[in-house]
Amino acid sequence: MENIYVVGVGMTRFGRLLDQSIKQLTRTAVEAALADAGIAADQIGAAFFANCVQGHMEGQHMIRGQIALREMGIGGIPVTNVESACTSGSTALNLAVNQLRAGETDVALAVGAEKMYSPDKAKMFASFDSGWDVTKAEENAERLIKLGAGLEVPEGTTSPYPYSVFMDVYAASARDHMKRYGTTQRQLAAVSAKNHQHSEHNPLSQYVTPMTVEEVLAAAPITYPLTLPMCSPISDGGAAAVVCTESGLERLGIDRGRVVRVRASVLRSGSDHPVGDPAQAITAIAARLAYEKAGVEPSDIDVVEVHDATAMGEIIQTELLGLCAPGEGGALAEAGETTVGGRIPVNPSGGLESKGHPIGATGLAQVHELVTQLRGEAGARQVENATVALAENGGGLIGTEEASACVTILSR
Repeated sequence: MENIYVVGVGMTRFGRLLDQSIKQLTRTAVEAALADAGIAADQIGAAFFANCVQGHMEGQHMIRGQIALREMGIGGIPVTNVESACTSGSTALNLAVNQLRAGETDVALAVGAEKMYSPDKAKMFASFDSGWDVTKAEENAERLIKLGAGLEVPEGTTSPYPYSVFMDVYAASARDHMKRYGTTQRQLAAVSAKNHQHSEHNPLSQYVTPMTVEEVLAAAPITYPLTLPMCSPISDGGAAAVVCTESGLERLGIDRGRVVRVRASVLRSGSDHPVGDPAQAITAIAARLAYEKAGVEPSDIDVVEVHDATAMGEIIQTELLGLCAPGEGGALAEAGETTVGGRIPVNPSGGLESKGHPIGATGLAQVHELVTQLRGEAGARQVENATVALAENGGGLIGTEEASACVTILSR
């Protein structure tokens, strides 16, 4: 089986981009990825387009990718639309990689784009409502929020302003972790401050102002223990990656000096299992298989991008990925080990909390960051001597965990 390589990446700046359409965001990300690869649009053999909320926000369903890509001159090839909550972008990449492994083409495109900002706040927050079983929405919320029972919520730590119900769920998960392991709100703040400090050096980040632990703790509350900087924002943006086989490199004359090998791309869906058993968590299962496929161990990983919809998410995922023992993720961050320059840098891009989270583009933005790191092109946020990188991207909720998870391992 031929090796698969990421040969080009591109992304827009993430943020409140009211003057740019889905088509414009797609064009910017794809043209940047094609230029990075040194190839033309007509050399792409298949495309996978990730988007979650355009149907809800604009009424455009069914053929989103065909429309966005035709506008920039990409047509006549297989175009597959991908919608899988927050894992849409990494799922698009997984499908592109598998298209190459199947021998259907030797070069493929994965792109994600999202327009989430709207003056209509109710409609904007409602874009998240399909991230679980809508026929059991109240039951879902009640069951998941109960996870946080037994830990007192201090007075004045809930926002009086509208926010997504998923933040209540994430906060309950955080309180559950605090009860089980003694994780503290200050450790969550350490994660958030670290990510906001990293994003200062990422010009494509939604937020580029560094924050201290004390500033994160003093920020406006969302719902205990989460404050505003601990939570991913509403974002617009796009990201893309071009992947290629070994024979495709030769056919297209692509410079091998900057290509990054895809060692593993593992996609899994959640399953029923006892609450509180980390070994059975969807990310842990996907990670074990990814390590096996890549022929590496957690100790071999030099840099990581994880799905930190909140700071608690980063803590949990570092544990499930085997970067530390269960219950030690908070201490890992508080000790500075996940900072650039630390033992295992996590989210040098700024993560979802600071870089931003345009749902369909998020997984590909993680890949953009890791490819940049492995090439040694990340500037002030560069992880020294990075040779093996891992991205973890989770989406939706079923039961008490993500509905979907993708773990990608890349290397120089």
